[in-house]
Amino acid sequence: MCIATIGAFCISDYKEAIAVMLFYSVGEIFQAYAVNKTRTSISSLMDLKSDYANLLVGEEIKKVAPEEIKIGDEVKVGEKVPLDGVVLEGASTLDTSSLTGETLPRNVSKGDEVLAGVVNLTGIINLKVSQVYEDSTVSRILDLVENAASKKAPIEQFITRFARIYTPTVVFLAVAL
Repeated sequence: MCIATIGAFCISDYKEAIAVMLFYSVGEIFQAYAVNKTRTSISSLMDLKSDYANLLVGEEIKKVAPEEIKIGDEVKVGEKVPLDGVVLEGASTLDTSSLTGETLPRNVSKGDEVLAGVVNLTGIINLKVSQVYEDSTVSRILDLVENAASKKAPIEQFITRFARIYTPTVVFLAVAL
C-alpha cells in the first residue's frame, strides 16, 4: 500500500493515492471487526467448560476438576453439566442452546442422555458419567475451535504458496515499471 501510494504521488495522481489509502483503511476496519467478532464467539465457547464437578462418593459430595472424573462415576448436577452422562436420578429442564442452537429448553429424566456444556435450569439431577472429559462433547468442540486455524483447506494452502511468489513478483514489476 505504501509503494502504491508513493507511486501515485510521484506521478501526481492524488485521487489514486487517496483511493488506495481509503480502501486500505476501510479494509482494515472490516478486518478488525471480523477478528473481534470471532474472538467474542470463541470466548463464549470457552464458557461452556465447567470449572468443577460435584462427584458423589457414597453420601458425600466432593468438588473435583472434570478431568479427574472416570467413566461410571456419579456426578450431582445443579447448574452447568460438566461431563456427558445418563440421568440416574431426578428430572430437570436443560438449556441446550449453547451446543445445539435450539431455543426451546429440553426436559430430561431418568435414563436420558445429557451432554456436557448444557445448563441445568430447574432441578438437580444425578448423572452416571459416560465419557471422560477428554472425550466429552465440550472438550471436542473446544479442540476443534483451537485447531481450526492450523488446519487449512487444500485451496487455502495453494493460495498461500501462490501468494509467496506472486506478491513479491508484482511489487518488483511495479517498481521496475
